[in-house]
Formats: sequence, C-alpha cells, structure tokens
Amino acid sequence: MERYKNINGDSGVANYESGSDYIRVRFNDGSVYLYTYGSAGSNNIEEMKKLAVAGTGLNSFINKYVKKRYAKKER
Repeated sequence: MERYKNINGDSGVANYESGSDYIRVRFNDGSVYLYTYGSAGSNNIEEMKKLAVAGTGLNSFINKYVKKRYAKKER
C-alpha cells in the first residue's frame, strides 16, 4: 500500500492501494476497506483514486458519498 500524503494533516486515511476497478483504503485506526466498482460505482472509485494520488479529500469523500458502500472490510 502507498502512504497517503495527507496534505492537510487531518485525514483519517493512512494508506491506499488501487487497481483497475477498486481502491483499498487503510484508515489510521488500522481498519482496511475494499471499495469496488460493484460496491460503490465506477465514478466514485475513479474519483477516490484521484483524491488518493492528490493526497487530499479522500476521507471527506468517503464519509460523504461511499461510507457504507464497501465490498469488504478486510481488517
């Protein structure tokens, strides 16, 4: 997993990993969630990937748009 830049310094996201149709997010509490095209929609996943690379806005986006729409809680 790649370290999330957390440009604003106040994100709950620690790391992420993305693939062609998913993004896996590790939060600061150690929990890991897998979001997929099937669970959260392709547009949301693609936006999450952009925010992850930018290092800002990912936690807010998740809380606002896809919070419970994960495919699997992995940890």
